[in-house]
Amino acid sequence: MKIRLTLFTIVCLLLLSACNGNQPNEKKIDTFSFIDQNERSFGTEQLAGNVWIASFIFANCETVCPPMMFEMASLQKEIEKSGLKVEFVTFTVDPNSDTPKVLREYLQQFTNNEANWHMLTGYTQNDIENFARDQFQTIVQKPESSDQVIHGTNFYVIDDNGYIRNEYNYTDDSSADEIIEEIKDIYQ
Repeated sequence: MKIRLTLFTIVCLLLLSACNGNQPNEKKIDTFSFIDQNERSFGTEQLAGNVWIASFIFANCETVCPPMMFEMASLQKEIEKSGLKVEFVTFTVDPNSDTPKVLREYLQQFTNNEANWHMLTGYTQNDIENFARDQFQTIVQKPESSDQVIHGTNFYVIDDNGYIRNEYNYTDDSSADEIIEEIKDIYQ
């Protein structure tokens, strides 16, 4: 009898978890306010009611950041074509080196449309390491022996209520289409 009850409970839990579908993630992004590439305060207050895509990079990156920025710029163009309203929020993982000016110049290498792309700095290394871990469940770590920073490479879709809806690996060929579909679902 105990085995049947246990199996029944497991099956019920699996069925309930499958019913979640496209519901928002339970993780709501906490309030934040940092400095953007134009030296203005920018954070959750400005993002309220907007769908946004978050990423983590740094301007001195020698590996994944340039292709991530290229993919994000391509995604920005595709979203623009689809007529969706989306903000792009990129957090530097090297705030001691990435000043607003450095971030602005870095962004301009990938896009000429800064209107909806916000490159953020204005916090400490410890702050961004904790923020990335606590808010996005991703790693940011700057080794003492290197000027390169270890960080996650996913793009995060955050809905208009501030909940993480999903994360996408920028290297997946289908991620741009999936992100656009996710955003369309949010707006329905």
